[in-house]
Amino acid sequence: MKYKVNDTCIACGLCVNTCPEVFRMNDDTGMAEAYAESTEANNDAAQEAMNSCPAGAIEEA
Repeated sequence: MKYKVNDTCIACGLCVNTCPEVFRMNDDTGMAEAYAESTEANNDAAQEAMNSCPAGAIEEA
């Protein structure tokens, strides 16, 4: 599944800590970004990252 991080991201890093296989911090913007699609192996973690985002900045793409 594909995800995207919108501009309401507060750069807390929770998504990166929860699922680093899908999310990372962008060095240029300082915000999180979804750089990879989730796989069967990490889809639960990616969903948890989306559901746990305090800013609601992660959505399915």
